[in-house]
Order: sequence, then structure tokens, then C-alpha cells
Amino acid sequence: MQNTRTKRVVTMAMLAAVAYIVVLLAHLVPIFAFMPSVPFLRYDPKDVIIAIGGFILGPLEALAIAVVVSLVEMVTISTTGPIGLVMNVISTAAFACTAAVIYKKKHTMGGAVLGLVAGCLLMTIVMLLWNYLITPLYMHVDRAVIVKMLLPAFAPFNLIKAAVNTALTLLIYKPVVQALRRANLVAASSQNGSGAKRRHLSPGIAILAVVILVTCILLVLVLNGIL
Repeated sequence: MQNTRTKRVVTMAMLAAVAYIVVLLAHLVPIFAFMPSVPFLRYDPKDVIIAIGGFILGPLEALAIAVVVSLVEMVTISTTGPIGLVMNVISTAAFACTAAVIYKKKHTMGGAVLGLVAGCLLMTIVMLLWNYLITPLYMHVDRAVIVKMLLPAFAPFNLIKAAVNTALTLLIYKPVVQALRRANLVAASSQNGSGAKRRHLSPGIAILAVVILVTCILLVLVLNGIL
């Protein structure tokens, strides 16, 4: 029992470290700020890592990783302070924890897809509400100004962000799990025939994920006036 708990803590720490590293890298790449009208909206793929952690460990563990990563981000590289911390945790929890809850109840590839889609939609809706409530305090503007930005700026940003996170999670979940299994941090799956089939991403899901990524890239190019 103690060994299992230790492995879970080590796995959470590793995933939190990787999530923070991708946040750090994203801050160094200007292309991730793809909404010129709202410069502080920047994409980073930490939710992908945290969603994978939720699939492996559970929704509460995903929330814990989200809080830790957001705290470290706030005191190191973020310029948005406690408001950014709150928004980061809420955004990640809406996406990753929702996906993890559904996957926990329906532990199949279909459950993972359903969970990610639900997380994508919930995150978009939740962040519209929280941007309406909190962003005026951060930008020091009237709430009416933010209302005018919700649909043309905040909605597309969060929808594209969540869609990209969904696609990337589907593409890298299996390789990450396999790496953790080789490190003996995650229990091996069943060795029967059906279990062997589930070790690899199905072509249909892979194609869907790639289509989502390409679509999101095209949308970003359109939003920036490149296409």
C-alpha cells in the first residue's frame, strides 16, 4: 500500500514538472499568444499533461497537479498574479477534471473521447463566465468592455485552446502511459487480446485528432489575418 502511494506521488510530481516545463516553453514562443486583441491570453499545453494525469490517477489528483503548477507559474513567470492563478486553476479543472470524471466512469477510449469533448465545451462556457466576472478587475475596465470581448475574443480563444488540448491528449496519452509503465509507475494493463488492442491509438481517433489540430491552426491563421 505504501509503495503504491509513493508511486502515485512520484507520478504526480513528474507530471507537474512536465506541465510546468511546457508552460515555461510556451511563454518563450510568441506564436502561442494568438489573440492580438487580448495579449494576456496565451496558449500553453499544460492541460494536456494534467488531463493525462487525470486519466491515470483520477480527477482529484488532476486538480492537485493543476493547483501546484499554477502556484509555481504564478511565483516564477506569470504577470497576472492571484487572478491569473484562479483563472488557470478553474480553466484546467473544467477541462481536465471533467474529462477524468467521465473517463473514470466509462473506462474506454470512447469514454476518454466523450470526457475530453465534455471538458472542452465546459471549459469554454465556464471561462466565458469567469472572464465576465474577473477580467474587469484585472484589466481595470468596465464590465461592459469585457462583454463586448466575450464572443469575438474570449470564446474563440478558449474553444481553440480546449480543442487543441483534446487532440494532443488523444495523440500522446498512450505513449505517456506506456513510458510510465516501463518506469513501473503505472500498473500494466491486461495482457489478453482485447487489452493488447487498446494499447495503441485507433486510426480513426488519430485521424480525428489530426483534423482537429489542423482546423485549429487554420482558425488561428484566420484570426490573425494571415489567411
